[in-house]
Amino acid sequence: MRNRHRGSHLGLMLLASQVFQMGLDNIPPVTLAVLGLNVYLYLFPAAPLMQACVSVQQAYWFKDWRRLLLSPLHHADDWHLYFNMASFLWKGTKLERQLGGPWFLYLLSVFSLLTGLVYLVLEALLTELTQDQSYSMACAVGFSGVLFALKVLSNHYHPGAVSYVMGFPVSNRYVSWVELVLIHITSPGTSFVGHLAGILVGLLYTAGPLKAIMKRCAGFVTSNGYNSRSNAYFSNSGSSGYSGTGGGYSGYHQSPPDHTTSHTASYTGGLTEEEQIEAAIRNSLNGGAGQTSQRGAPPPYGFRLSEEPTAEDIRLRRLRRFDS
Repeated sequence: MRNRHRGSHLGLMLLASQVFQMGLDNIPPVTLAVLGLNVYLYLFPAAPLMQACVSVQQAYWFKDWRRLLLSPLHHADDWHLYFNMASFLWKGTKLERQLGGPWFLYLLSVFSLLTGLVYLVLEALLTELTQDQSYSMACAVGFSGVLFALKVLSNHYHPGAVSYVMGFPVSNRYVSWVELVLIHITSPGTSFVGHLAGILVGLLYTAGPLKAIMKRCAGFVTSNGYNSRSNAYFSNSGSSGYSGTGGGYSGYHQSPPDHTTSHTASYTGGLTEEEQIEAAIRNSLNGGAGQTSQRGAPPPYGFRLSEEPTAEDIRLRRLRRFDS
């Protein structure tokens, strides 16, 4: 997020060069669409910059809540747009391939809205603590708050990796905080509170309840009225191969009417591969012990096996079937 303005046209050319150098075919669809939307709204803004930026005064006092939707998608100048979209191009491509397009789009929508809300809460708290009304009037705009939330998420999936900040190695666990301070020092016109809001939203997802809430809401919306015993399920839309990456959902599917399969709903949206493997093992173990034969079909060998029959029980039962 930024709250100052500079003018130039070089940023757009550099962004276009970077996009074509990467190749349109190599950019996942949601990432490409969001990037295109930001560029379009920079060239043809939905509202003037001072009517798109978000602040406590405008959003809360004057009830102009549409700013929460407009502010992440508008930028102060083309350099602001370039730096944000160049960063998003890398982060979005990486995360969309890990999480899947639908979940990534869902994630971006929630992060964009929550970043603005957390920004308002932080600015309101600063106003109360300092009794300085300038915090409530500070108006921020840009996608960088969402980028900080995505960075926290990306680093969460690679906790042991190291990033280099100004040539110094920093653990991924702390790199977002280091960059927050450095950006504020090197570019004092940027919104420190807006970037901090993004980090907090990312932590709400990786270490707080946000991920569980999002999964529950997504499961409720896409269930089409089926309860947890329905045979609806969400399939994993792919992962990067790293054990800590996440799996997204690729839509609603209807399982075939096979009574040998479990009817318990299985949801993998936003789960890491480790969580999916654990869930698959649990489902496999439960299904192996609880599978039943098709309705109307005779029991195998003329009798039903107990849950854990001994070898002697099986031998005796096989002999008894000839008694009649």
